[in-house]
Amino acid sequence: MKYIQVNGLRKTFTVRKKREKGRLLREREAVPALQDISFQIDRGELVGYIGPNGAGKSTTVKILSGILTPDSGEVLVEGRIPWKDRREHARRIGVVFGQRMQLWWDVPILDSYDLLKEIYLLPDADYRSRLKELTEALQLGSLLRTPLRQLSLGQRMRAELCGSLLHRPGLLFLDEPSIGLDAVSKLALRDFLKWENREHGTTVLLTTHDMEDVAALCSRVMVLGHGKKLYDGDLPTLLSRYDTVRTVTVRFEQPDILPELPGAAGISREGDLVRVEYSPQMIPTPDILQGLQQAGTIRELTIQPENIDYLIASMYREMEL
Repeated sequence: MKYIQVNGLRKTFTVRKKREKGRLLREREAVPALQDISFQIDRGELVGYIGPNGAGKSTTVKILSGILTPDSGEVLVEGRIPWKDRREHARRIGVVFGQRMQLWWDVPILDSYDLLKEIYLLPDADYRSRLKELTEALQLGSLLRTPLRQLSLGQRMRAELCGSLLHRPGLLFLDEPSIGLDAVSKLALRDFLKWENREHGTTVLLTTHDMEDVAALCSRVMVLGHGKKLYDGDLPTLLSRYDTVRTVTVRFEQPDILPELPGAAGISREGDLVRVEYSPQMIPTPDILQGLQQAGTIRELTIQPENIDYLIASMYREMEL
């Protein structure tokens, strides 16, 4: 049996439209959030769950964590139905929402952890051992006596992760955990998640708009759009479908040079600036650069970087998401 099994999951929300002038009541509209979603996840997998805003990512996480009940479909997490076995299910999972905090705002984070110990009925020795392990891994030792409100955003996120993992859950849901974090905090977060997954075999489902997080952490990615699953596989295969055209701009010492580059998709001139478009699948970037160097002395050269966010945005546009 798979660790997580989802079959034919459906969820629709009813929203009220803005009241039109002259009408007493507002009209209601049924908005499908999930439409026949099915997937399976093995124990210990680290899966990226991506899609544009409103695709249904957070709805899926809330159903899998037992917060919401679906309209139809089957969900089993380690043999449990999340919304029916909520008490037992909550003991086995951890959830971190990037814009919501479970720790108490005005008390030292250690007091919050002590309360979580009582909520999860953790043995004292196990709690102390796990707290020491997590505070060292997340570099929280000097912050335990500090109220949550006095911490920076990155420190609060580390504190939230610690609180969500104190009871050693086998499954961790991360919903936009890196939102608003600086580059250093993001790297520290990624390193910790890889360590937790490697050391304890924790299964992680990550929903995020930061594709660098997905590229650094996830061996598998699922793409959701309009409540439907559009892709399930590895990230390089997905990106290869949309990393089709890159651009190099170059200025030569001699402004009349127009290089010959067999295999390039297009070569154009704008004043003394030469623009070359090419497909990295058809002609590698080093071959393009070598051809430009052979054409003449280069004064200035710019290569459009491979940007995962840009490629995913292109994919969304092509899929009309």
